[in-house]
Amino acid sequence: MAPPKDTMFRSADMSLTQLYIANEIGREVVSALGELGVMDFRDLNSETTAFQRTFTQEIRRLDNVERQLRYFHSQMEKAGIPMRSIYDFNNPFTSPSASEIDELADKSQSLENRISSLNESYETLKKREVELTEWRWVLREAGGFFDRARGQTEEIRQSIDEDDAPLLRDVEQNGQGEAGGDRSLSVMNIGFVAGVIPRERIAAFERILWRTLRGNLYMNQSEIPEPIINPENNEEINKNVFIIFAHGKEIIAKIRKISESLGADLYSVDENSELRRDQIREVNTRLSDLASVLRNTKSTLDAELTAISRNLAAWMVIIKKEKGTYQTLNKFSYDHQRKTLIAEAWAPTNSLGLIKSTLQDVNDRAGLSVPTIVNQIKTTKTPPTYFKPNRFTLGFQTIIDAYGTIKYREVNPALPAIVTFPFMFAVMFGDFGHGLILLLASIAMIYYERRLQRSKLDELFSMIFYGRYIVFMMGVFSIYTGLIYCDAFSKELPIFKSMWTWDDHGKGPTASRVEGYTYPFGLDWRWHDTDNDLLFSNSYKMKLSILLGWCHMTFSLCWSLVNSRYFHTPIDIWGNFVPGMIFFQSIFGYLSFSIVYKWCTDWYALGRQPPSLLNMLIFMFLQPGTLEDPSQPLYKGQATVQVILLLMAVICVPIMLFLKPLYLRREHNRARALGYRSIGENTRVSALDDDDDEGQTLNGGRESFGDDEDGIAMITQDIGHGEEHEEFEFSEVMIHQVIHTIEFCLNCVSHTASYLRLWALSLAHQRLSIVLWDMTMRIGFGFTGISGAIIMVVIFYAWFALTVFVLCVMEGTSAMLHSLRLHWVEAMSKHFMGDGVPFEPFSFKVLLEEDPVE
Repeated sequence: MAPPKDTMFRSADMSLTQLYIANEIGREVVSALGELGVMDFRDLNSETTAFQRTFTQEIRRLDNVERQLRYFHSQMEKAGIPMRSIYDFNNPFTSPSASEIDELADKSQSLENRISSLNESYETLKKREVELTEWRWVLREAGGFFDRARGQTEEIRQSIDEDDAPLLRDVEQNGQGEAGGDRSLSVMNIGFVAGVIPRERIAAFERILWRTLRGNLYMNQSEIPEPIINPENNEEINKNVFIIFAHGKEIIAKIRKISESLGADLYSVDENSELRRDQIREVNTRLSDLASVLRNTKSTLDAELTAISRNLAAWMVIIKKEKGTYQTLNKFSYDHQRKTLIAEAWAPTNSLGLIKSTLQDVNDRAGLSVPTIVNQIKTTKTPPTYFKPNRFTLGFQTIIDAYGTIKYREVNPALPAIVTFPFMFAVMFGDFGHGLILLLASIAMIYYERRLQRSKLDELFSMIFYGRYIVFMMGVFSIYTGLIYCDAFSKELPIFKSMWTWDDHGKGPTASRVEGYTYPFGLDWRWHDTDNDLLFSNSYKMKLSILLGWCHMTFSLCWSLVNSRYFHTPIDIWGNFVPGMIFFQSIFGYLSFSIVYKWCTDWYALGRQPPSLLNMLIFMFLQPGTLEDPSQPLYKGQATVQVILLLMAVICVPIMLFLKPLYLRREHNRARALGYRSIGENTRVSALDDDDDEGQTLNGGRESFGDDEDGIAMITQDIGHGEEHEEFEFSEVMIHQVIHTIEFCLNCVSHTASYLRLWALSLAHQRLSIVLWDMTMRIGFGFTGISGAIIMVVIFYAWFALTVFVLCVMEGTSAMLHSLRLHWVEAMSKHFMGDGVPFEPFSFKVLLEEDPVE
């Protein structure tokens, strides 16, 4: 029997397969299956540590190559060299041979040594250049200090009497004891320290020196006008040159230690002006030579990195795929006797033919006579859930999977969400103009889809681009609801003739209806700017939200019937669905009927006030059989109908409580009496079983062997490969059912009230749009002349920017999240099981999407 066709309505039909692969072609087989991306391999070595697995050594080698490639990438970013895009290659996803991988590893090692050597040389030269630059600034500034000091002897004499300059007092006294002429600092036993220090530390440096040496120093400092580049991280650092004079070798040594502890760099400066000029000339010469060497080293390094950049993206892809291949091989079991790799994997049944042909191609290329054996197992183990979405359905499937994984073969909530999700959003967001903005933005993203996919997007825009088709549907539905609300940027849309005419030739406070004419579509645009517009639209949208909530929840509840019929669990139909549906329709279905009936009745033609539905519902529960106004019922026999509905709802509660647990206990006792084993007692069969068990069948199963036309051996086993199940416990089943019943009954009330958010957010969006128009465009229309035209242009751009960012982006995000909550909580709780296991195939495409090569 052919497997069913894969659709979005239910997950794909899955098969558990075993692969027996010759060790010589294990890598090639896994690489080919990674290109297909349709097999979810099970880990057969889960009890083995990562260091004890077969291919750990290969993975370590690839980790080292991957580290080297990341190092090349970081050096390219540091040098500002762009990497060639992966999309520029003809076929970047072709897997290389093992010998090519070895060549790439050796080449990467030699390139790393080359780049590291050049980089270290360049950094060493750069540090030396910084040191020489700082030394030149110290020589310049220190020379100025010495020159100014010789011309300020008069100031030195004036400072002798000051208490805070004992060092200068000694200098002057020593100077007076000698005959005139220049006196060297060494003769006076005065030393000095010169260097540079980061500018932010200069204040702390001065305080520490002053407190440590108790003022026995003379310090001068000046700012270096150009920032110094740190060669390690290319940061600009502002520094100051300082020179400190002190008396005695011990004090000079202490100053040096304090300077070095604060990150200062010290340099030698000669006190003689001629020698100091020679030092400056020497430094300038060395800087000139160093700049030439730096240019050559930099050009060589850039040339090497440029050559690497041409192939780096392809190398990264190759290594990622090769590493993923060996990580998957580590999940396989190895039969040492037969030198065979044994694997277990889930795969879509419809893809088995493609898998067989791929394995045959690998065998033909390798020239092996031993075929790869595919053992297909018929099992009772729950398969993983797999849907094959396209570009349009991917976003909707993702938002459903974000709540929980769908159980295998249950109804997929993402299919109806394609319509209901954007429609619920549009009910809250309904505005023709705002919907048009969303539609145009989504069309632009779809049109430039391929270009945007290849470019680097920021996090926020990438999320919007990922859901571009969701935005497209939301824009379409918002235009539709905007036409129903007759609303565009908070202004009316006079598409058709109004069914209302103003009294007194359009100037009166009241309006009268045109006889024999009804507005053909949506709300009449005459309601805009009327005194009772808010009162009317509030009543309309509030009741409409209740009706939409009832329709949505009834629709979702029906899916539980579809699931129960598919899984052949009639007790869920009679124990949960039927009483739950009766309970829900007896209360809230009746409320929805009353809303529609009230709308369809012309109460003023009957000479009556329309009854209050809220009071009707309250009296239905608190005083069954009585009405708020018995003389004016909603319809004939209302009290009797409400009593009957209330009794039906009350009777359904104990049915939901006890029917399913009692039925399950009876079936369990009957099975025990007939001698059947309980669920979970089946023997587990795996690919790791002993050879003696391969030819045996369990529970009367059948096993067939044979070769297909392509030479791939196919084995089909019908065996019990079940999961572990807990023993039946009536108390646990009963507790679970009590929780389910209480939750269902309470949720019928809370979830119906939750749909009032459709009304609340629609009202908020409309009011905010009106306020924005009145505070911008309405004011702009009040100006005339040239100045009015200029002001109008400015106001229009301000209004449009606020419309896009506040109303479309912020309000749109809020409405989208509320619509998402209505699907996750209010709708999916009626039928969603959500205990499935996600299908996670080994796929190179998925692997590269999770860790893209930039």
